[in-house]
Amino acid sequence: MKKLILSAAIILGSFTTFAHTTAISQSVEMTKTVEDGYVEIKLEEVPSSVILALKTAKPDAVIEKAYINEKKEYKLDIKTGDVASTVYTDAAGKLK
Repeated sequence: MKKLILSAAIILGSFTTFAHTTAISQSVEMTKTVEDGYVEIKLEEVPSSVILALKTAKPDAVIEKAYINEKKEYKLDIKTGDVASTVYTDAAGKLK
């Protein structure tokens, strides 16, 4: 009987540990978005001028994620071969 109660206590205790870990990781991600000032957008929402400027500067680059801030500046997470990097540009496509 003691083993059954002990097992139940351990199992119930492990559920609270997992729930607590998830809540912390979500709050960290939300803080990063607010601090950074950029909000993720769909790749279809990136202007053609930005895509053209990127393809001119880095022809082999593939856009993985795109973000925009209030000033209409874009942050693009790109991958060239095996190398991942971030590129910043304005709405006209001028790389920073």
